[in-house]
Amino acid sequence: MQKYFRKIAQITLVLVYLVIVAGAVVRMTGSGMGCPDWPKCFGYYIPPTDESVLNWGKNKTFEKGQVIIHSEALKVAKTDFTTSAKYNASNWEEYTKHDYAIFNVWHTWIEYINRLFGALAGFATLILAALSFGYWKKNKRITILSWLVVFGMGFQAWLGATVVYSLLEPVKITVHMVMALVIVAMLIYIIYKTSETDKTYKASRNLLKLLWASLIVTLIQVIIGTQVRQFIDLQIDVFGEDAKSQWLMNPTLQFYIHRSFSIFVGVLNLYIAYFIYKFELGFEKIRWVLLLLLLEIISGITMYYVDFPFGSQTFHMVVAAILFGVQFYLVLEASKTKSSLNSL
Repeated sequence: MQKYFRKIAQITLVLVYLVIVAGAVVRMTGSGMGCPDWPKCFGYYIPPTDESVLNWGKNKTFEKGQVIIHSEALKVAKTDFTTSAKYNASNWEEYTKHDYAIFNVWHTWIEYINRLFGALAGFATLILAALSFGYWKKNKRITILSWLVVFGMGFQAWLGATVVYSLLEPVKITVHMVMALVIVAMLIYIIYKTSETDKTYKASRNLLKLLWASLIVTLIQVIIGTQVRQFIDLQIDVFGEDAKSQWLMNPTLQFYIHRSFSIFVGVLNLYIAYFIYKFELGFEKIRWVLLLLLLEIISGITMYYVDFPFGSQTFHMVVAAILFGVQFYLVLEASKTKSSLNSL
């Protein structure tokens, strides 16, 4: 049971990261409003592939809740019916959550795939939570955390809906991203605590403090990064998707903070690596942290100086999420060690 539970936890973590990847693609392509309603997409469980489906026409059959775009507004079918020769307004009601009424097949399906990954990850968390009762007598924390992941995914789904209804309000997007990292942290904790290996490291209270500091500054950097990304989205609206060289014209203060703060993040983690190797504490995963930081710096420089090559924004965001996960795992390893070198 424990072997399968941990494997399912690992699969769930991968699925959650795939949701983060899909979400990053949604932001990169500007597909956040590809599905203007939630949880369905234009009132369909499987969205249309052609705009004609969303246009009113005579002798067309609609089911209750399905959506059309009429007079540049979303209209929702009140009941099941077949249209007559003329448009009958009494069969439809206004969609009141927002006034966005544009269909772009690519944006719609990118957002829809993002939601499918979310549903798949949510289903995996339910299986994980059900199996977690096997740990109830041995370690109640595992069971409680497993169910917290389920509730976290539900809250995340609700946040996704509020993001759509708010027309991609920046604060809600930021909270949405932070919540994803919280779910990642809970899953990593579950995986770590159910590990059969018990590798020991030399303990250091100062190292634990440094690792916590590194994790916190990474989270702050991610939050600032989402605000920078929102600024770029606004620039795209002004200059267009093809004018990449103008996206960072007159950047906001958050951009300069994000860029300067990255130096502090890099220096801090280099010092942590130096500290680990100087006192021979182990913690080999610090090499992964340094590699991920290098990739973050390279992708950030590339976006700024090479005018946002395709996929660079997605890569930058996903690497940041993976970096957070690895750093949190290091914190768990450092927290488990004995107090033989607490003076360090």
